[in-house]
Amino acid sequence: MLDPSVLILLLFGILLLVGVPIGTSLGIVSIFAIWHYAYGIEVVGPNIYSAIAKFPLLAIPFFVTAGVTMQESGIAERIIRLARLLIGNIYGGLAIVGVIVATFWGAVSGSGPATTAALGVILIPALIASGYSKGFSAGVISTASGLAIIIPPSIAFIIYGVITSVSIGALFIGGIIPGLVTSSLLIITTYLISRKKGWRGGVEKRSMNEIVDAFKDSLLGLLAPLIILGGIYGGVFTPTEAAVVAVVYSWFIGAVVYRTITFKKFIKILRDSAETSAVVMFVVTFATLFSWVEQTAGLIDHAVAAITGFSGNPIVVLLLINIMLLIAGMFLDAISIYYVFLPIFMPIMQHFKWDPLWFGVVMTINLAIGQVTPPVAVNAYVAANIAKVSLEDIAKEAFPLILAAILALIIAMLFPQLSLWLPKHAHLY
Repeated sequence: MLDPSVLILLLFGILLLVGVPIGTSLGIVSIFAIWHYAYGIEVVGPNIYSAIAKFPLLAIPFFVTAGVTMQESGIAERIIRLARLLIGNIYGGLAIVGVIVATFWGAVSGSGPATTAALGVILIPALIASGYSKGFSAGVISTASGLAIIIPPSIAFIIYGVITSVSIGALFIGGIIPGLVTSSLLIITTYLISRKKGWRGGVEKRSMNEIVDAFKDSLLGLLAPLIILGGIYGGVFTPTEAAVVAVVYSWFIGAVVYRTITFKKFIKILRDSAETSAVVMFVVTFATLFSWVEQTAGLIDHAVAAITGFSGNPIVVLLLINIMLLIAGMFLDAISIYYVFLPIFMPIMQHFKWDPLWFGVVMTINLAIGQVTPPVAVNAYVAANIAKVSLEDIAKEAFPLILAAILALIIAMLFPQLSLWLPKHAHLY
């Protein structure tokens, strides 16, 4: 008879290979294992309830709603215009604008695919029209949009904090410096590629008056991250309450100031937010149940023993873990990876006395890379649909950008203070 942990992994792999959605696969495997091994089918209900009945998780639908509202209110266009005027017509100017705005949008959205959609519909056609290749246009936006789960607020950090009990506020601020390092490396790589190809596509002539007008026009949008993050770090509200503030503020800008949110858009925002939030919570629910099953079946003990038995050197083990995560990111979404792998990694963290906040930032950078690496590359899929280009073309053109992101991952691994300095300095950790 097969070991329960082997059967669970085998069945999960088969379901993924035949194209069953990840959340559904996790649910089928979990419920089958509970029934087949008589773990007590009555545990399913309480597990599902406990998976989502957590106050910090309330932040997810609110941040999703805030991001969708910002997108529909026209803030993205205003910020892109300002960035284009500031950057000018340097090599890679328009593509660099994409990276910069994606960095900013990460401080509003918290979701890679949502950022890709919000910016891609504006920037990808503009990049292609300016002479950039379709694959690179989609690749730079989808790769840069991965910053959304590193730059706070981040849905990924909320999930990590819920699982590990690490302060979500500390995780948010811990992602700022590594996120900016990643953004900087993407900008440098984008410039070098564009210089080699002769791509520009910025604004050739601009006046100070135009820049000032664009700044005034986008000021309220630019203030959104300051209000959200400033409120959290100033102790005015919790991350979950900050998500509610983000929704109210984005509604105010769109409906009262810009007057771009009509009743029809209001309904669309509610529908899109509900759909996205439902998908996230569906995955959270069954990923939590799967986590319970893998622990009960002994899969976690086997995995921990195998990893720690591979080497007693913490650097070697850390490299092994990150290679595992890079491979997992090609097949699983970030939320599933947190729930499937964190129960395995937490005992290893304790064994080597790794800081959980630093590990969370490193893991999240790794999973941001996974959002653009095929075959399951959620950001790239969104960008491919906009650019009307194949996933293979995006992967080929985005390869140097992925290498830049991997370099940022290595830097975050080697220098933990990049993640820890701000939270400790702000007395949040």
